[in-house]
Amino acid sequence: MSKNDLIELTGTVDEVLPGSMYRVKIDEMNNIITCYTGGKLKQHKIKIILGDRVKLEVSAYDLTKGRITYRL
Repeated sequence: MSKNDLIELTGTVDEVLPGSMYRVKIDEMNNIITCYTGGKLKQHKIKIILGDRVKLEVSAYDLTKGRITYRL
């Protein structure tokens, strides 16, 4: 497993935190992950609100933090 391997998951935004951080509840598991928005979401000023379904990437090394890459 290399450093660039990422796990793609889907979930719903459970809580909106300051500084464009979010708590996302994963669909397949009952885990809650702290996530931040990816570069293209910030660049195009895409808003993410409470209850949105999102696609996120999680590193295999740290399963508590992730990056939101797509708003479904």
